[in-house]
Amino acid sequence: MTDLALFATLVIMSRNLVEINKMSYSHENGRLVFQDIDMVIQQGKITAIMGPSGVGKTTLLRLIGGQLIPTHGVIKVADEIIHTLSRKALYQLRQRFGMLFQAGGLFTHLSVYENVAFPLHEHTVLSNDMIHSLVMMKLQMVGLRGVAQLMPGVLSGGMARRVALARAIVLDPELILYDEPFTGQDPISLGVLVRLIKTLNDDLGLTSVIVSHDVTKTMSIADDVYVIADSRIIAHGTPTEIARDRSAKLQQFIQGLPDGPVPFDYPACAIAEDLLGE
Repeated sequence: MTDLALFATLVIMSRNLVEINKMSYSHENGRLVFQDIDMVIQQGKITAIMGPSGVGKTTLLRLIGGQLIPTHGVIKVADEIIHTLSRKALYQLRQRFGMLFQAGGLFTHLSVYENVAFPLHEHTVLSNDMIHSLVMMKLQMVGLRGVAQLMPGVLSGGMARRVALARAIVLDPELILYDEPFTGQDPISLGVLVRLIKTLNDDLGLTSVIVSHDVTKTMSIADDVYVIADSRIIAHGTPTEIARDRSAKLQQFIQGLPDGPVPFDYPACAIAEDLLGE
């Protein structure tokens, strides 16, 4: 490889596919979710977003996808300020995304084949023969070509998640968002999903964002890790750097400690007010 080609490759690989600058977001009821957070998701990398339940990890994915509009700050995706795009432009940009929903999100009235083919019918004008080939290729990648004609209701939870992953990658997206991909998986399915996410990211040249509570599995494949708590990013770095960080909040989350600075109870009024009306 020439020096010029190497330089071009490095430039491409270092491109920031998502940039979040001084972003704040509050719910309609006024509850603050994020305050002045900065985040960069590099092309070709697996970026993990972790933190205790209720800190807004899924909300962050919805902000990146343009479903929500930040209260302040800027979110750029593929060099576009996503929350300023027209509906048409947003729809076009989303065709470059893949999304693995927390519950899989398969259409229960469609077969496995029809679920994976759905984005191709919706977003392309490919022939039925070409769609068939692409669907079978994607199902082969997740090890489920043999269940193409089955209905989602007869699949195990792990198999349904893998079908959803095939659907998420059928359009060969630049960016794929995983919302709790490891939840509810048996040890074998969990191991398969972890390997699939890493393999697909590397082989297809994807950029992956993983929201997960599974510290061990997520950090085993992540290139970059952000940890969120108290509406802010409390840690950022490689998995090795995160593991070495001695912050009490961070260590409580990573080690799963029951006691520490992160409270178990969601903020509420005194219990006497609810029970006795006092």
